[in-house]
Amino acid sequence: MSVSPLVWALTIVGVLGLLAFDYFFHVRKAHIPTIREAAVWSAIYVGIALLFGVGVLVFGGADMGTEYFAGYVTEKALSVDNLFVFLVIMGAFSVPREDQQKVLLFGITFAIIARSGMIALGAAAIDAFSWAFYLFGAILLYTAAKMIIEELKHDPDAEQEDGIFVRLVQKVLPATDEFDGDKLFTIENGKRVLTPMLLVMIAIGGTDLLFALDSIPAIFGLTQNTYIVFTATVFSLLGLRQLYFLIDGLLDRLVYLSYGLSIILAFIGVKLVVHALHENELFFLNGGEPIHAVPEITTSLSLTVIIGVLTITVLASLFSPKGRAQAAVNDAHREAQAYIEMTYATFEERRDAMYDRMISHEKIVDGLPAKYEDIVVAEKNVRDLLADAHRIHDARLAHNERGERSDDQPAGLVVTRPDGTVATDPSGNVITVAQEEEDLALKEAKHREREQAKADHAASRRR
Repeated sequence: MSVSPLVWALTIVGVLGLLAFDYFFHVRKAHIPTIREAAVWSAIYVGIALLFGVGVLVFGGADMGTEYFAGYVTEKALSVDNLFVFLVIMGAFSVPREDQQKVLLFGITFAIIARSGMIALGAAAIDAFSWAFYLFGAILLYTAAKMIIEELKHDPDAEQEDGIFVRLVQKVLPATDEFDGDKLFTIENGKRVLTPMLLVMIAIGGTDLLFALDSIPAIFGLTQNTYIVFTATVFSLLGLRQLYFLIDGLLDRLVYLSYGLSIILAFIGVKLVVHALHENELFFLNGGEPIHAVPEITTSLSLTVIIGVLTITVLASLFSPKGRAQAAVNDAHREAQAYIEMTYATFEERRDAMYDRMISHEKIVDGLPAKYEDIVVAEKNVRDLLADAHRIHDARLAHNERGERSDDQPAGLVVTRPDGTVATDPSGNVITVAQEEEDLALKEAKHREREQAKADHAASRRR
């Protein structure tokens, strides 16, 4: 079914409107979204995508509607997998938590622009060359095999490779290691240089291009309707920023997601090859005539397989021994951090309950088989947090035995500021007040140095 230019224009205006709304009302002022905020806006964006799908179903028919939903679910799953890489990149650059929204929105905007161009190229290739289906199918089968091989290798240094990519970007472009608010450029030693904010955007934009090499062939394997390909791709990306903050703690638990995605990509790859056989024009296959011996895979069957595989993958991740191991590490990290942050004597009963929960999680972590050690190591400072929590607990017990208040933290482990808030680094990890003051003094010194460099640069230009 063809789509009129008016519908195309209205759709593009609607997408631009949603992006503009996101920028002006959500990320223009840097802040860390709460779980409630992330949940509400994630639900709104998913709701918009589903309502749009219902509209396609009503006005475009059952086939078109089924194609949209199959494409949307597939692209959404691939987008969630991409969030793992975004986590690594922003962690490598130590992007302040409050600025991560702006980085993600740039990545989403860049992805929409880049993938729109690739969709146009893909549609033109399919219209002109029937053998493009073979090429797309081969890409997906190769990607699926590569994903499974990488998972089976289970290289704990995979994050290090992403760090190498980040360092290459920094070497190619003149840049500073220090953030200057959310500015993209700053003056350092009299020279105009890139800030890490721009570098991380470049890194995420580059990875988006790599992701498109998988996602675009995947959705063309489900539908050749360019409008459906475009809208399913765009709606899967819109709301990804909110989803990032909503499932941040859940991402690490989806330990088998890559296996599920590889199965889906392989299935769609086979579907593309089968479709290519039905459209065959290659002279060395059946004399250039279509091959109908293998039945076509319907879109409704594709949707069923995609949803089924994702459901099994998520459940297996959450309830498998490996998934429970990851959950135990995450829980121990959370409880240790929460216990350290509790500082008031009136909360002693609650603190004791928290400490008991932390101990139970710690015992699970300590009892994990050696093969899960990389999960423990990957969870930032969990063992340090647990050790600090034990020291604080011992100090509080000593206070209680003397009949004293136990809301003071041991020397060297004071994490609560005078105003009662907890000191954290730009990534949200709990640090001591002394460390925070030291970091702040260093940051202010570098800021004064930059301001002086700017003044010297301006003075030299006037001369």
